Amino acid sequence: MRIRKLGRTGIEVSAYCLGTMVFGKMGNPDHDDCAHMIHRALDAGINFVDTADVYGYSETEEIVGKALAGRRDEVVLATKFNGPVGGGPNHSGSSRRWVVQAVEGSLTRLRTDYVDLYQIHHPDPHTDVEETLSALTDLVRAGKVRAIGSSNLPASEIVEAQWVSQQRGLHCLRTEQPTYSILNRGIEREVLPTCRRYGLGVLAWSPLAMGLLTGRYRKNDPRPDNARMQWVSRHLTDERKLDAVEQLLTLAEETGHSLTHVAMAFATSHPDVTAAIIGPRTMDQLDDLLVGAPLTFGDDILDKIDTIVPPGTDISPLDVSYVPPSLTQTDLRRRPCHERAAA
Repeated sequence: MRIRKLGRTGIEVSAYCLGTMVFGKMGNPDHDDCAHMIHRALDAGINFVDTADVYGYSETEEIVGKALAGRRDEVVLATKFNGPVGGGPNHSGSSRRWVVQAVEGSLTRLRTDYVDLYQIHHPDPHTDVEETLSALTDLVRAGKVRAIGSSNLPASEIVEAQWVSQQRGLHCLRTEQPTYSILNRGIEREVLPTCRRYGLGVLAWSPLAMGLLTGRYRKNDPRPDNARMQWVSRHLTDERKLDAVEQLLTLAEETGHSLTHVAMAFATSHPDVTAAIIGPRTMDQLDDLLVGAPLTFGDDILDKIDTIVPPGTDISPLDVSYVPPSLTQTDLRRRPCHERAAA
């Protein structure tokens, strides 16, 4: 497994990061099977594991913690906070109050004294970024966190966070975790260039586009009745994406490789992507992903992919991607009726 620098942290990580979102109630409820997959990944050279306190309603962190017993020092362990955990209005978000409480819960479930990378799971428009960065800085200084990062941040908010850190003498965000796949390339316009400018490591989540780039979902086939279909149904039934998948399947056949392997090779080929997050639910899926890890394509294949989905293009948004309030709140897009006229 190829090893790469994680931004400017000095930490070295594998080009595949084992994502654990589907370990537990959200996918594979068999703790032993999940632990075997973690061990298989480590034995194959993956040293990077990503989880979050909301995965499996916090069960996933417990699975990861048990699986890493005796092997914690081998792993660069990343987790995330921000989503709702437990009841109460203050058990989510990016306030100092919750950050300090959330990390203790994660450390307990993960059975460790520290996490290598602690990430803001989603932007929090209701909390001043200085509040969050100040709390995270204290966690780094206390030795509970080695580096801090973000997930799903727009480029403008990455820049703001860097400015605040520099002006206030706080620790900087060192990584960003955006969605990135052949079907969702929007981050190539601003997010990835911004990460390069500030030396951020990039963890690409959903390089298989929530399963669309496995070829399991076809344009004219009946829709499978599974949990993922219910969760991201618009994404998996989007006609524009399914049209692109059909073209990509033809291209994959020309290369002699599966679409899954083509999609992963695409994600890891971008110079600004440090690691692509894989999210296997079964051992067979993990083994297949590992088989495709050495695959490299020349410019001719990547040029053909660019023809199907041009650089910087999101065919359509991913259902679970972050949408800023400026697009979801009508009062931020429309003046009151009596103020709309120009004269």
